[in-house]
Amino acid sequence: MFAFLAYLLWGFLPLYFLALLPSGPWEIVSWRVILSLVFCLIALAVMRGWKAFGVILRQPRLLAWTGLAGLLIFVNWTVYLIGTLTGHVVEASLGYFINPIVTVLLAVLVLHERLRTAQWVAVGIAVIAVLVIVIGYGSFPWIALTLAFTFGFYGLVKKQIGPSVDAVSGLTLESAWLTPFAAALLIWVGMTTGVTFGTAGIGHALLLACAGAVTAVPLLLFAAGARRAPLSVLGLLQFVAPILQFIIGVWVLGETMTLERWIGFALVWVALVVLTVDQFAHARRARGVSDVVEPI
Repeated sequence: MFAFLAYLLWGFLPLYFLALLPSGPWEIVSWRVILSLVFCLIALAVMRGWKAFGVILRQPRLLAWTGLAGLLIFVNWTVYLIGTLTGHVVEASLGYFINPIVTVLLAVLVLHERLRTAQWVAVGIAVIAVLVIVIGYGSFPWIALTLAFTFGFYGLVKKQIGPSVDAVSGLTLESAWLTPFAAALLIWVGMTTGVTFGTAGIGHALLLACAGAVTAVPLLLFAAGARRAPLSVLGLLQFVAPILQFIIGVWVLGETMTLERWIGFALVWVALVVLTVDQFAHARRARGVSDVVEPI
């Protein structure tokens, strides 16, 4: 339930960000970083996590990894906001559909893992899907691919960090690394287009003030779910968010879906089915081997 709620909240993010108009992506991402830091500092105080946080601060390696994670998630958040606020919610959902396949690809390219045949088939189908969208639709899906790869690398960095950094401490450090840049970005927005916080009504101001909680709560729910749920369950739940985003983009916001786009998305969904079925089959075989008892 924790993980499901996390993906459910992520799925409705487009509607929240659209409700923040006339705020632009640069202002929203700046407030998101700064208010996430405030939210996490309060969470650390309530959960009495300062001791564990202090241990992390004394480890330069972990600090460096959290800095890199912060940079990746900042790019991810910014591109997602640009996509949502410029009428590309469907393409953003494509990025998170592709993400599991990108994760598999990174396992080969970065971690030098060996893929099973079905995994290679899934990767191949996904590549064909992107080519169909590029050639048939006439545009390069840079939003989708940027989201898929930045979140894929973010997961890779989190894997390097491992259990040494808990969810609250990790997000606190990532936000802290980014806060000076976010503050400078906010000053730049104020000098150019103008900051909208407090100028578009009290309702808008309250919604924007919730950006920290909107960012942190799903991450904390996901961390709680990831510690309890089997990986196979998480693998299926991760499709809740992009499915909701796709539905919002097509049927709520009325974004255009050409035949080429439908074909491209259909190919991605086929690749995900292949990947999921193979994952379940591999997990079942692994359990079967572990259950075998050697005779004495």
